[in-house]
Amino acid sequence: MNTFGLRFGARISRRTLLTGSAAGFGWLAASALMAENAPSRSQINPLAVKPSPLPPRAKRVIFLFMKGGPSHLDTFDPKPLLDRDDGKPFPGQKPRVQFAATGALLKSPWAFRNHGRSGLPVSELFPHVARCVDDLCVVRSLHGTNAAHGGAVLKLHTGSDNFIRPSMGSWISYGLGSENQNLPGFITICPTFAHGGANNWGAAFLPAAHQGTPLGNATVPAADAVVRHIRNPRLSVSQQRTQLDLLAEMNRAHLRQSGPNLALEGRLNSFELAFRMQMAMPEAQDISGESDAIRRLYGLDDKVTENFGRQCLMARRFAERGVRFIQVTHSDGDVQWDQHGNLRKGHAKNAAEVDKPIAGLLRDLKATGLLEDTLVVWGGEFGRTPAAEGGRDGRDHNPEGFTMWLAGGGVKPGTAYGATDDYGWFAAEDKVHIHDLHATVLALLGLDHEKLTYRHAGRDFRLTDVSGRVVRDIFS
Repeated sequence: MNTFGLRFGARISRRTLLTGSAAGFGWLAASALMAENAPSRSQINPLAVKPSPLPPRAKRVIFLFMKGGPSHLDTFDPKPLLDRDDGKPFPGQKPRVQFAATGALLKSPWAFRNHGRSGLPVSELFPHVARCVDDLCVVRSLHGTNAAHGGAVLKLHTGSDNFIRPSMGSWISYGLGSENQNLPGFITICPTFAHGGANNWGAAFLPAAHQGTPLGNATVPAADAVVRHIRNPRLSVSQQRTQLDLLAEMNRAHLRQSGPNLALEGRLNSFELAFRMQMAMPEAQDISGESDAIRRLYGLDDKVTENFGRQCLMARRFAERGVRFIQVTHSDGDVQWDQHGNLRKGHAKNAAEVDKPIAGLLRDLKATGLLEDTLVVWGGEFGRTPAAEGGRDGRDHNPEGFTMWLAGGGVKPGTAYGATDDYGWFAAEDKVHIHDLHATVLALLGLDHEKLTYRHAGRDFRLTDVSGRVVRDIFS
């Protein structure tokens, strides 16, 4: 009698083996048949809405990115001692690592006044935003780890200043999907190609469907920032549908033989989204139906504010159509908010371009009820030093302490959180690291930053790496 040797020395007959494993052979055959007919992952929409693990306060994010590093000392963080000691040496210890040499203290060229029922101070650079101050939660104690634009911009967008990682918008899209299946879950309007470029809106190792879709770039007028090739001049919609169905079937057959292929599946999903966008995107970007009052609200009637105003108006239109994460970048392709010199001229120019459009966006969102579940985030990659650079009309990079503000989406309105030191160089009270900011944004959306992970290269990754705390004190 033939026998089959087992691991522990037991011996069974061929008849016994075949009898006992018959069900197993049947299951193998059945599973093969089911795999042949089952939909691949490319047939499952990666942008489908996913429930929030935690109770959400916000459904979507509009990130107003001020490229270059606006000065907190000249915008939302007044320092009376800096005014008093103007021209004197900084009395404390300067950071061990500085981007450039700095001199004596420099007071703000702009006056601060208290506004609204909250009495929050805002500099005269932002007269329109000042009228919306009761909707703002001003966080004055941000701090980062990199004094260079490239590293700081990447850190703000991806949580890492030296590795390619998924951007914040990609993580949010991955965690929640999109409320509009005909538009991308993450759109970035007029992004800059400098200091990280596409890595700042890329998905890295996350599925490709979650990367940001750029509309134009910083060198393109907002009016021309559209999706290229949105129309097919040669094929009708029905012909394109037939073509895509054939292509998808051929690739699914390939996937059944080759196994999972994230790159191929990502391309298939992008083809499908591009097909659906042919009708949705032109309609979303068509502002011809907006009233004259709305156009004036966003500053579209003024050459100074028209460009950024159009970006902010587009952000509202995408938000009301269910796009999960929208970024608007203010960057003129030159020095942006990076005033190592010409502080008075540069910051005045930049503020004039964005002040009215930002206030218009906040008022519009509030009037339509969207501000309740839309989180608006404003800020740059770092702040500026209280000590002067470039004579007496410039400030250096300062990641040690700076300001960002949030509005809507479940944050306490009309409040200030945290503080820098008496001169505004270092975050001193209730410090908020960039990882903490990311953890807080995710929590407002109902996501746990410690559980929103993705397995890659043998380990779990997350937006906040191995750090981050949720700043619940700013929750309403």
